[in-house]
Amino acid sequence: MSVTAGRKAEVIKAFANKSGDTGSPEVQVAILSERINNLTEHFKTHVKDNHSRRGLLKMVSQRRTLLDYLRRSNEGSYKALIEKLGIRR
Repeated sequence: MSVTAGRKAEVIKAFANKSGDTGSPEVQVAILSERINNLTEHFKTHVKDNHSRRGLLKMVSQRRTLLDYLRRSNEGSYKALIEKLGIRR
């Protein structure tokens, strides 16, 4: 359900703006997207897991907030990120 340390490092490396960048909105959105995708797969087999579903909704809301911030501050980076992640908008 959670993202492994190796996979998280790959995501950070792929979306980081510079070396050691873990706090930029792009990296945060990418990590949240990875966790959301993992939970979505989890719900295909565990349909009645409503406690985890609440956490999923919180993550989706947090990702939406970060994407809204990124859209306000850097439109080009926002468009590139949603295209790369395949997020509908």
